[in-house]
Amino acid sequence: QVLNRIKGSLLPRPGHNFVRHHLRNRPDLYGPFWICATLAFVLAVTGNLTLVLAQRRDPSIHYSPQFHKVTVAGISIYCYAWLVPLALWGFLRWRKGVRERMGPYTFLETVCVYGYSLFVFIPMVVLWLIPVPWLQWLFGALALGLSATGLVFTLWPVVREDTRLVAMVLLSAVVLLHALLAVGCKLYFFQSLPPENVAPPPQITSRPSNIPLPPTLPQSMAPS
Repeated sequence: QVLNRIKGSLLPRPGHNFVRHHLRNRPDLYGPFWICATLAFVLAVTGNLTLVLAQRRDPSIHYSPQFHKVTVAGISIYCYAWLVPLALWGFLRWRKGVRERMGPYTFLETVCVYGYSLFVFIPMVVLWLIPVPWLQWLFGALALGLSATGLVFTLWPVVREDTRLVAMVLLSAVVLLHALLAVGCKLYFFQSLPPENVAPPPQITSRPSNIPLPPTLPQSMAPS
């Protein structure tokens, strides 16, 4: 069941509602929990591994293990996967009172949709180990496009009953927050380290040729 839902999140299609076709009123937290845990772990590991590989290519780069990235990745991913669905669910519940025809998803369904939408970022983070900046951004754009498209296709049946302005603003905010998550992960966990400051070798100054050398005493007059 979890594998089928992962496949459904990777292949968004118009008219294919993830909630109706895959959740079927049976949302789970098992899949989203482990997807977030795996993404946070892979982010921290690949972020450190990228710096290790960079140091091998350029010995001037100073690297030390950055274990705090595990904590930062876990807090960031879990907060996004829970707080954004909570805000979205609350907004849709409020709009339900304004537009009676709107039938918002439950909170667990919203969390489930967001959790499974993050799965595509796991292979993207692994591919970011390729040390080619434009290729990394290309992989990020493809993963973001797949994930955001799945969210839009899933949320559209709910928001289309609202006004066009509210629907467009809400979907734009969903895509923008998703893009901020991807770009933030790229800039923070895959940032390049500055070269290590190495003290320059001491310079030996040569005596100008126009300054005469001091006279030397004869060997017989030299002090004993």
